[in-house]
Amino acid sequence: MGNNSVTTPLRLARVTLSDRASAGVYADLSGPEIERVLRACFGAEPTILVRLIPDDRDGIGATLRTLCDDDHCDLIVTTGGTGPAPRDVTPEATRDVIERELPGFGEAMRAVSFAKVPTAILSRATAGTRGRTLIVNLPGNPRAIGECLPPLLPAIRECLKHLHGG
Repeated sequence: MGNNSVTTPLRLARVTLSDRASAGVYADLSGPEIERVLRACFGAEPTILVRLIPDDRDGIGATLRTLCDDDHCDLIVTTGGTGPAPRDVTPEATRDVIERELPGFGEAMRAVSFAKVPTAILSRATAGTRGRTLIVNLPGNPRAIGECLPPLLPAIRECLKHLHGG
């Protein structure tokens, strides 16, 4: 990505949204899977900021705003909180923060996953932009991340080029 107008090195963030993982009840396996996929795509060059926070709409919104506005991340990938449970508020918190929604990301993930897991259509994951930052919601399952994130990478790269004037 260093040959286009996207800032070099890229600033990325992975945000795990889980009441139990943030409380130490179990280990965060989804965040490291996101980082593995991003490193495979972007290499060792990008800075990847890590956040592990509870499923709280206001807290998620505040974290996303800080990563966009203060930390100047190019890409934020969230994991968790996209299902139908009452505490699953990631899409709502994302919509509170973004300026423009990109629903095709969620549609693509559901299409990829539905062929393997019929309950994937319960996911409410979305994506959107705030300033020059792309925010993408992923499911909270490491296996689902490995299936959903790689097919999105060409669109992520293209979106980052557009956000940075390319």
